[in-house]
Amino acid sequence: MNPTITVTDQDDEQDAGKVPARRMSLPGDPEDMLIDEACRELRLPAFRERFIDLAATARRDQATYKQFLLDMLQAEQADRDLRRQQRLLRLARFPRPKRLEDFDFAKNPNVTPEVVADLKSPTWVREGRPLVLIGDSGTGKSHLLIGIGTAIAETGLSVRYTTTSALVNELAEADANRRLSSAIARYSKIDLLCLDEFGYLNLDRKGAKLLFQIFTEREERKATAVATNSPFTEWDKTFGDARLCAAIADRITFRCTLIQTGTESYRYQTTQESLFPTQD
Repeated sequence: MNPTITVTDQDDEQDAGKVPARRMSLPGDPEDMLIDEACRELRLPAFRERFIDLAATARRDQATYKQFLLDMLQAEQADRDLRRQQRLLRLARFPRPKRLEDFDFAKNPNVTPEVVADLKSPTWVREGRPLVLIGDSGTGKSHLLIGIGTAIAETGLSVRYTTTSALVNELAEADANRRLSSAIARYSKIDLLCLDEFGYLNLDRKGAKLLFQIFTEREERKATAVATNSPFTEWDKTFGDARLCAAIADRITFRCTLIQTGTESYRYQTTQESLFPTQD
């Protein structure tokens, strides 16, 4: 038995012209108005937005009640997934949009596409494994860090991007205001912490100890990804204290995925090519 669905002449004209689905004004049918009101109260925005169009499609295709209901539920589910992705991306606080699909592997031969592709999967994040990106300035570390973080956020996991100096300053301020415990607890719940510019600035002992607490709270529970221009052998210059440096390095590198982006600046190559284009 097919569902009895009220469809206006406007609906039939749209079907005939194959106009893309869009929100139409309610034709004044009492049932449509009641459905619209119920969708508002139940907070079903996609259901409300599309029920007239999907009803017209169901009538045209002679869909069963179950198929029509399934189409409506899938539309609502897809809309909620999209809105959740958008919310997670906002909460990640990426400084600029970067996607892995836009990364130029041809100009960064040190980076293996297969390894990067594996990092789009949330498996390593759920396992609490670290990621370390090492390379000179302009070699694509931040692009990869943001691109990987974006891909993970789109799988539904929580992500937060920050620079090392910004994080240390935030923790120092929280400590001064006696809110350090709550700040550390907040960072301990994030599925993936993307820490950029790691090792760019030398930290005093207090700053290093604050950062150490973050790594300790997240160790083997939550994933941390760092991008640094300093090789492991130079990290003692960043943290000053050799023992503290060793403890932090131990937590970052245990079971980590290491990507070395090299020394040749991608930005410099791009600038050179724009200034001095190759003549055919």
